[in-house]
Amino acid sequence: MLRFSSFYLFLNLLFCQTWCLNYYGQIYLNGTLFSNPASDQLLIWGKLHPDPPTLTTSSGSPIDDFENSLTAGSQGPMLLQDNTYFDQIQNFNRERIPERVVHAKGAGAIGYLEVTNDISKYSFAKVFSRVPSKTQVVVRFSKVVGEMGTADSTRDTRGFALKFYTPDGIWDLVCNNSPVFFVRDAIRFPNLIHAMRRNPMTHLLDPNAMWDFISLVPETTFQIMMLFSDRGIPIGYRHMHGFGINTFFLVNANGTITYTRFHLRTNQGIQNLTPEQGTLIAGQDPDYFIRDLYNAIESGNLPSWNFSIQVMTPKQAEKFPWNPFDPTKLWPQNQFPLIPIGKVVLTTNPMNYFATVETIAFSPGRLVPGIEPSPDKLLQGRLFAYADTQTYRLGSNNQLDSVNNPLGLKQFGATNPGNPLYYNYMRDGYSRCDLDQGAAVNYFPNSFNGPQVSPRGRTIPYRVSGNIGRYNTINEDNFSQPSIFWNKTLTPGERNRMVMNIAASLSQAYPQIQKRALQNFNKVSPSMGRMLMKALQQANSK
Repeated sequence: MLRFSSFYLFLNLLFCQTWCLNYYGQIYLNGTLFSNPASDQLLIWGKLHPDPPTLTTSSGSPIDDFENSLTAGSQGPMLLQDNTYFDQIQNFNRERIPERVVHAKGAGAIGYLEVTNDISKYSFAKVFSRVPSKTQVVVRFSKVVGEMGTADSTRDTRGFALKFYTPDGIWDLVCNNSPVFFVRDAIRFPNLIHAMRRNPMTHLLDPNAMWDFISLVPETTFQIMMLFSDRGIPIGYRHMHGFGINTFFLVNANGTITYTRFHLRTNQGIQNLTPEQGTLIAGQDPDYFIRDLYNAIESGNLPSWNFSIQVMTPKQAEKFPWNPFDPTKLWPQNQFPLIPIGKVVLTTNPMNYFATVETIAFSPGRLVPGIEPSPDKLLQGRLFAYADTQTYRLGSNNQLDSVNNPLGLKQFGATNPGNPLYYNYMRDGYSRCDLDQGAAVNYFPNSFNGPQVSPRGRTIPYRVSGNIGRYNTINEDNFSQPSIFWNKTLTPGERNRMVMNIAASLSQAYPQIQKRALQNFNKVSPSMGRMLMKALQQANSK
């Protein structure tokens, strides 16, 4: 008989029965029906492993007693020779690694990219070279600003990062669920996050800090409108798109450069929560997004996204009205339509969350031949920032962890025969556990058959010019695209809800900050300014 907890009955009433049945599949195991695989995970594990193995220390020695310390007499002090205790406590004391500064809380899964369309005219990357073909991928979804313990269903930008295990090594694609970003220069990013995180003295979230920064940096306007629109709280990770945000270069076999942006469009359909629904779920099940993804995959309801690109030639870029490398701007799809590559499908939940989802390390600088970085200022900063923070968080050899190295997730039974071994001249260091490439020569050049360079790894030259300086782009047309979004994309109902969402947050800031923010939104559209002023007056009078 199908059992629902009070929370799932609540969801059933809130979103309708059809929605709940779509989200919570059923699985049968040895004649038993499990309606909620995430909640029943321990029971499922027990049924799959009826014969308990022998408990051992980390070195494999059997343990005879795991509940009582080794002491001198029944009431005496512990002995230093209690290796069982020290083996356990040393691991326990170190089982948490530093929390990510951003994207701290997330969920992940293993799957594949299936390439169904030939894009060799744009890129010679091996991941795209065979049609059809499949490449192993691990995906991590996350909240951007919220800490590890934050509720999934609060308003926040969501991360959507993919690690592809290609025949040419690791390719990381770091996306968000919004097609634009807050800032266009990487040097502004730490200040953006500081403004949105906790006040260093009160340790409380501070609307004054957030809206002070936003109102002083008008390039944030488009992304703020996206964030406070209906799509600001997706119903779960499966029901949101992914956007590469940054512009990359694709290079074909002839050395021709094409500018590109990557897109992932959900096949589950876009669905979102209202602020009221998000608040209710946050109180009932703060880990709801993680649970939803796990249950969907475990019950065979495999999520997938269509994977595509937009392309722009250098000649088209010369006529484009905006800087094509500006991540705060869209490339209009009526001018630059989506070109399909294939689809990403998630098939398997990680066997261990820490070993995969928490240990996985992404960097936009992990590229493969045929995909190269553009002069995008935000991307240029991210090329260093991501690798640097992972080195701090996971150690200098984090790229050798199973989930991060080019061999893929063999420990989970996943294989990709096309993956090479890594051959280099890097040796030793913290947490080196890969036999350190054995007796291979460790210097270059050498005459003892050490690994040699390959023309395949050559990057394409492109011309840059200009005087070195710090160029201020803060007033670089921050309102024309948000105006199009307001006037042509949003429906009247969506405009009204976005204004009410902004007013609910902005009303908590000081009057002078509200006034400055109003001035920015008035530049988007006078009608938006008027609606927001009225909504603020109502919110401030309460």
